[in-house]
Amino acid sequence: MTDRAALLRCMAIGDIIGKPGRVAVVQTLRAVRAELDLDLVIANGENLAAGAGLTPSLAEELLANGVDVITSGNHIWDKREIYDYLDSGRPVLRPLNYPDDAPGRGWLLHALPDGDQVAIINVMGRVFMNQLDSPFLAMDALLDGAAEPLPPLRIVDFHCEITSEKNAMGWYLDGRVSAVLGSHTHVPTADARLLPGGTAYISDIGMTGPRDSVIGFSLETVLPRFLTHLPTRFAVADGAVSFNAVVIEAERATGRARSISQVQRLIEA
Repeated sequence: MTDRAALLRCMAIGDIIGKPGRVAVVQTLRAVRAELDLDLVIANGENLAAGAGLTPSLAEELLANGVDVITSGNHIWDKREIYDYLDSGRPVLRPLNYPDDAPGRGWLLHALPDGDQVAIINVMGRVFMNQLDSPFLAMDALLDGAAEPLPPLRIVDFHCEITSEKNAMGWYLDGRVSAVLGSHTHVPTADARLLPGGTAYISDIGMTGPRDSVIGFSLETVLPRFLTHLPTRFAVADGAVSFNAVVIEAERATGRARSISQVQRLIEA
């Protein structure tokens, strides 16, 4: 049996949707951290601000209530006030494969209390998404071309639309990172597994947002778009919140993942 001190236990929380998702995380995360004996919590926060975007105050609220690092995706730019904040050095990421002169950064090193470091990387897919630089080549440049080698513990949030691109990234990075965790589609997938090279993988963690909804948004604002093909303004739904996350265990010395398990809970409003 591996000594607990030799392992990292990291939780990644799926896309947090609006006020219901935020309140659920703020009210429960500290207890969840203790219950699951977590060393690190990562959360995707690009949908925090009324379902689209992130503001500095909302980011700070998460960081003050048990989240260590916030990742994002294509909605990170929806609130203009986040631009300068991304350059402030706070642990909030935008996708790595945006142009270098975009605000913020695509990865960071998080120091654990005992001094070990974890590289947390945010990268975005291209199929049916913004036509950014190749996420595969961006990962190569980071992993192979960094001025100093990254620490063995490496967690990737791959914000991506289609499962085939996510699958491809998982296999491409197998053995090179500790985990490739899909985000963006808000629907948890049933394929959490360890790849042969020691990388934990899941196509999509899912969302932390209203259960009785269409990917977090109210039926009344979403269904008309499918019925009439006219634009509608989506509103975040109310009610009980589905809390979707994964917990990864990885060897601190090698970065090799030992397990990945899904966390799926219902938090009453």
